[in-house]
Amino acid sequence: MPETARPAAVRSVVSKVPEVTALFWIIKVLTTGMGETTSDYLAHTLDPVIAVGIGAACFAAALVLQFAVKRHIPWVYWLAVAMVSVFGTMAADVLHVGLGIPYVASSIFYAAVLAAVFILWQRTEKTLSIHSIHTPRRELFYWAAVLATFALGTAAGDLTAVTLKLGYLGSGVLFAAAIAVPALAYWKFGLKAIPAFWAAYVITRPLGASFADWMGVSHARGGLDWGTGTVSIGWAVAIAALVAVLALRQRKQATPRVSA
Repeated sequence: MPETARPAAVRSVVSKVPEVTALFWIIKVLTTGMGETTSDYLAHTLDPVIAVGIGAACFAAALVLQFAVKRHIPWVYWLAVAMVSVFGTMAADVLHVGLGIPYVASSIFYAAVLAAVFILWQRTEKTLSIHSIHTPRRELFYWAAVLATFALGTAAGDLTAVTLKLGYLGSGVLFAAAIAVPALAYWKFGLKAIPAFWAAYVITRPLGASFADWMGVSHARGGLDWGTGTVSIGWAVAIAALVAVLALRQRKQATPRVSA
């Protein structure tokens, strides 16, 4: 689902975010699952306050690095997305686990937060296109929206899995079907690229997290019982491998061809 029709060469010059391709969506889903299980692993291994502190510090450091670079660098960008995934999961869990707020209420709250970010972004910059991210202010809006989508997706995934009792596998199947809706609406029914992109982006969060939870949680909770630490490492390795592929592609595109 391309977010814009502009050539890749133009996008790479004006934007600090990657081209939206099939590989983009695969890595995005993997980061959501890795963030979910990593957050759970830290919360159950360490004191929750310490775990949240570590998540916040890594999140802040990754964003500082992303803002500091002057162009799109695959490993820097995806490191920031991964850390947003970990911290976004923690932010959603704090409302439910820490404050006892139901998943329905937290889902509505984060949906309102995301809507507010989009409204302010649109009114200020006149576009929500991710391929116009070439100023610090637009980049700030972009990452605020990304963080809100992760928190919303976490709450929505837990809502379907726990509150609606679909289980993690059932939730994964549900969101796998749901993510096809904006794609089909874009390809077949004329939905604009920008709303189609952001709708799919939100759904990737509960999609990846549901399958990662299913792999990691115990049999008693309907999972495969592989362990959240093991799943986190496995998905992180897959992310690293795919990001390396992106980096190699970018390097080849940037290397000038020598005429014979």
